[in-house]
Parts: sequence; C-alpha cells; structure tokens
Amino acid sequence: AVGSPLVMDPNSICRKTKRLAGKQAELCQLEPEIVQEVAKGTKLGVRECQYQFRFRRWNCTSHSKYFGKILQQDIRETAFVYAITAAGVSHAITQACSMGELLQCGCELTRSRAPPSPTAGPGTEGTAWEWGGCGDDVQFGYEKSQQFMDAKNKKGKNDIRALIDLHNNEAGRLAVRSYMRTECKCHGLSGSCTLRTCWRKMPHFREVGDRLLERFNGAFKVMGGNDGKTLIPVGDNIKPPDKQDLIYSADSPDFCSANRKTGSLGTRGRVCNSTAMDTSGCDLLCCGRGHRDETVVLEENCLCRFHWCCVVQCRKCSVRQELSLCI
Repeated sequence: AVGSPLVMDPNSICRKTKRLAGKQAELCQLEPEIVQEVAKGTKLGVRECQYQFRFRRWNCTSHSKYFGKILQQDIRETAFVYAITAAGVSHAITQACSMGELLQCGCELTRSRAPPSPTAGPGTEGTAWEWGGCGDDVQFGYEKSQQFMDAKNKKGKNDIRALIDLHNNEAGRLAVRSYMRTECKCHGLSGSCTLRTCWRKMPHFREVGDRLLERFNGAFKVMGGNDGKTLIPVGDNIKPPDKQDLIYSADSPDFCSANRKTGSLGTRGRVCNSTAMDTSGCDLLCCGRGHRDETVVLEENCLCRFHWCCVVQCRKCSVRQELSLCI
C-alpha cells in the first residue's frame, strides 16, 4: 500500500529509499529535522486512532502483521488511519514551528490579516484589538504534510486507490486547518482591558480525532469513474462527499474472528461492558458469542503524600476488579 511504510515504521522511512517518491526523498536529504516531526506526527495519529477505536471490534492495533493488511485495503478503517496520520503530521510540524524547534518556520505572519472581530459582551466596547503573540503557522504544517504524505509513485497515479488516499489525507489536514481558534490576552493598568492581543491556535488534537471519528461514522462509499480521475458516490447518497468527508470503496470485514488476510485480530478475550448498548457493549463487541466474568487483582498507587521538596511518595494497594471478557 502506498504510504503504509510511513505509518508502519515512521522512524525508518528515510532508510527505505527505494519506496520513496521524489518529494519524500528530497525532504529526507534536505530537511531531516522536518522528517523527525513527520515521524512524531504519524505516531500521534496512530495513538489517537487507538484512543478513538478503543471500544470497537477493530481497535487500531499496531501489530505490524495485521496493521499492514488493513492499510492495503480501501475500507473505512483505512480511510480513518490515513486521515488521522496526515492530520498528526500537520499538527506536529505546526507545533514545532511555534515552539521554535525548526529553522524553516516560526510564528504565523499576521501583517496582512484583518484585525480580529471583538466578541459581544460587557467590557469590550472601545477596546483596541491587534494581532500579536505567537500564532500557529498552520499553513506551513499543512504544506509539509501534503508534500510528504501525498507523494505518490509514478505508477497508478490515476487509479482509484491513489485518489481515495489523497482525498482522505486532505480531509485529515482540513480537520486541523479549518478549525483554528482565536485566543486573546488583555493588557492595561489595574486589570483593565484597554488593549487585547490575539493570535490563532490549532484545535487540540483530541478535537481533531473526535471530528474525524464523526466523519468515519458518516463515510461515503465511492467507485471510480470511467475516466479514471473521478470518484462517484455509491448508493442513495443525497450529495457527493465534500473535502472533509472520508471515503472508501470496499466494505469492511466484521472483525469478529482472527484473520491475517483481512488484518483482523478478532475480539476473543477483549474487555467489554456488559451493561452498555453501544459498540463497547458485550453483545456487539463479542459478536453474539457471549462473555464471561472474571475477577482480577490489580496494583495501583494509593495514599500518596507530597514531601517538601519535591517528592511524591505512594503506597501500593491491591484492588479487585470485575471484568467482562469476550468468549
């Protein structure tokens, strides 16, 4: 699968030169510090994937033999992985810029931007506004993510797989760029707010994950057009997918049983919630096979005390916990 080596093993991507397209190889040679942030962003995306899918039959396992099979398919789960990793790369690079960790970028330039609109509320009348602080240069992160994640081999540029991957990569980046928020700080004597300095910040990455999970739940199934360059919605969709929607072309397996061909680890032995009616519930997660209850003894920190200065000392306590496990 194109791009899967990056997701599978981000730290070694520059050593796999045979798999790299021109733009990726160029980044590896000329901007290795950017590639380090690409690797961090990819890991950030996979961790968020594992959080968002923790209660689902497929839980975004990082087991390489199974994860690789998922990335070779055109299913909804693959769409989410590509979107969240492209978003993670964009987020990590932009954050590194704001933290002053990259020579190529820094804070966002705001000279040509219109002043921020004051929010309605008491105390804001007559307040002067200006851009300042260190706004996130999300455009730089967006472009570097695009340059690395969208690099394709010359073969199959117009095939449906490439078109779907490019679309989902873009949806991930837009989940960061399109939801920038404005933060402000008041300045003035004695707590007055005679001047407000404002800057633009990226959404927290958990928000990005939440937003992309909503897109995953409403993902569009598509098929390739006759020209090999367009994607056509399948079924009774009222509207074609927009740039922020996730798309796929093949139905997902049920992930109930272990199957290396499809990348399914199965759900046997997974912890489920015997009272929940959603995807974490035993009925759905265990695929109707039922569950068993088991008591486990866990050790956790307890009776923690702070000692000046600056140590926290805790005791270990044994806690009994009732778990429901899929049969």
